[in-house]
Amino acid sequence: MESFIGTYECKVDNKARLLVPAPLKKQLAAALQDGFVLKRAVFQPCLELYPMKEWNAVMEKVNKLNRFVKKNDDFIRRFTAGVKVVEIDNLGRLLIPKDLMAFSQITKDIVLNTKVNIVEIWDKQLYEKAIDDSLVDFAELAEDVMGNVNDDDNGIS
Repeated sequence: MESFIGTYECKVDNKARLLVPAPLKKQLAAALQDGFVLKRAVFQPCLELYPMKEWNAVMEKVNKLNRFVKKNDDFIRRFTAGVKVVEIDNLGRLLIPKDLMAFSQITKDIVLNTKVNIVEIWDKQLYEKAIDDSLVDFAELAEDVMGNVNDDDNGIS
């Protein structure tokens, strides 16, 4: 699994294209030829950019769900709603489809936030609100999520 690093602020032009910052484009270089999948996030009003290899790994898991179970079928439909195959062009631009622009409420200023093996695309104001420490005590969240993780198993210190 590849992992990406960084948070980048940039803008979307009037044609809904964003210029991927050079440091991030360099990290995505191995995936440029295969393309990407852009989709709605499950828990937040942002978009998720999956390198095709990562998307295929997720789809392998989803494909194991029994589609004759209504809950599974409903999940698959909602999870894949609005999914688009996208490319980063030779100039380093990514076109965001209109329906995904509307879902994510992206206007002009955006934040690209790496999230391990994918990249989130946020409207800047919504991103700032999502990471606002006055809404969630990050220290408490970190302890709840990572406090019982065995360092030997995960290499976390």
